[in-house]
Amino acid sequence: MSTPEIPSHPRHQLAEDLAHPVRFSMAAALAATDETEFAVLRDHLQVSDSVLSRQASALEAAGIVRIRKGYIGKRPRTWLSLTKAGRETWARHLAALQAIASGG
Repeated sequence: MSTPEIPSHPRHQLAEDLAHPVRFSMAAALAATDETEFAVLRDHLQVSDSVLSRQASALEAAGIVRIRKGYIGKRPRTWLSLTKAGRETWARHLAALQAIASGG
C-alpha cells in the first residue's frame, strides 16, 4: 500500500532572489514594462543610486535582470529590464504568493 503524495507547500516555489523588498519591487516595476531607465526606476522605488545599483547587480548575477548601458547625446544612461528567465521567475514567484495567500 503506497501513501499518497503530499503536494509541496507553495512557499517552496518562491524565488530566494526576490525575497529582498527592493528586489521584489524592482521585479514588479520591470514586469510592467519592456525597459526602464535607472533614474526612473530609482525614483519610483524611492531608493538611493547605491541601493538600486547593488540590488540590480544581484538580480543581474542571478540572470533575472538585464542591465544595458548607453548614451543619450553625451550623457551616460543605464536601462534595466527583466530577462526571459526573469519574467518566468517573477510569474512563478507571484503564483506562489497567491497560492500562499489563498491558504495553499
